[in-house]
Amino acid sequence: MKTSWNDSHTEVVTEQLQANCTSILLVEDEPEMASIIRAWLQSQSYKVDVVPSGEVALESLQRQSYDLVILDWMLPGVSGLEVCQRFRATRGDSLIIMLTNKSKITEKTLGLDSGADDYLTKPFNLRELSARIRALLRRPRVFKGFIYRVGSLELDSWTFKFCKNGEEISLLPREFALLEFLMRHPDCVFSPEEILNNVWASEAQASPDTIRTYVKNIRKKLDRPGRPSVIKTIHSVGYRLESEHA
Repeated sequence: MKTSWNDSHTEVVTEQLQANCTSILLVEDEPEMASIIRAWLQSQSYKVDVVPSGEVALESLQRQSYDLVILDWMLPGVSGLEVCQRFRATRGDSLIIMLTNKSKITEKTLGLDSGADDYLTKPFNLRELSARIRALLRRPRVFKGFIYRVGSLELDSWTFKFCKNGEEISLLPREFALLEFLMRHPDCVFSPEEILNNVWASEAQASPDTIRTYVKNIRKKLDRPGRPSVIKTIHSVGYRLESEHA
């Protein structure tokens, strides 16, 4: 069967958008080091936010969910170790790679015991950092339940509670699952097939029409008159949760 230009173009656009869906928070107070790491990770197609201190890192982790955090141990004010401990205490489940000049086994153990998933001693090769990231992202995750925050939206997967601007909103189980999937990857576009595979995997009768119905119902509960929708439809591609309108 022939593939039309529109079909090919849609596939390319979808691949490009999805390539940038792994979100990383880089916490590094040395501007030159932060700039080098950010440029390298962006060249690897990661979405990267950079913050210079532990205090700002904790604020960022409250506002948004990240797939992975690259966390410098030696930070002004709140140390990377304390950021890690406080984040884990709130059931934060992002993967964490700790960066440090410390190389003693006791210090590495302390970093891992605080909740870090991996440890990289400075100076390090950027290719090794990429390899560590890929290895962590491939690792099977044990579900513990955790909180996703995007803009004014907050979803607690442990208590099955969803709030907007602090006000709890009742959701049907499948509405909750769809929002959880989109909030895990804010500003990323997913095709109907990808959403079906991740949210409706066990239901053979589900279809793109099913998604449209649920998106419509969620919009009724979340959107405000005269304001852009929280969930945007990308014509011929899929759906995206808009963090700037959340």
